[in-house]
Amino acid sequence: MSVTEHRNEAPSSVNCMIITVSDTRTKETDKSGKLIKELLEGEGHNIVRYEIVQDDYQGIQELIKRSAKDKNIDSIMLNGGTGIALRDTTYEAVGSLLQKEMPGFGELFRYLSFAEDIGTASILSRAVAGVYQHTAVFSMPGSSGAVRLAMNRIILPEITHVIREVRKDLAKD
Repeated sequence: MSVTEHRNEAPSSVNCMIITVSDTRTKETDKSGKLIKELLEGEGHNIVRYEIVQDDYQGIQELIKRSAKDKNIDSIMLNGGTGIALRDTTYEAVGSLLQKEMPGFGELFRYLSFAEDIGTASILSRAVAGVYQHTAVFSMPGSSGAVRLAMNRIILPEITHVIREVRKDLAKD
């Protein structure tokens, strides 16, 4: 079956949760979380929940685990905490939960970042995506530019296709 056929079988909209990982942002100051919401809704997707969580390994994992149990959530979109500072734990928290990683997401994100004026500093990005408990998880850096790039160039074009693939497994369970 071709990619086009897969996309044609994909759902028309996806139910999403947005998680901003930050020690300083509030819902009023969270530009990146608002941008994710705006871009998803602009494409007809639904925001089921939106939360801000401290950059804490255990706290991030607990929120993802609880959210993945919610059958109304198809995908979790995280932003923030993906750098290489000691305090940045999102990559480890997300990556260690994933049952199926999509390495192409991080690879493509870094490639596009490199090509779009970030240059070699793109090696500092630890964007990661995959599947946890039949839920697609996308973790991107917290800057608005990084969010816009990840959403417009990777996530939005493929989110329904990803959910179609995840739901194939549910049909077998």
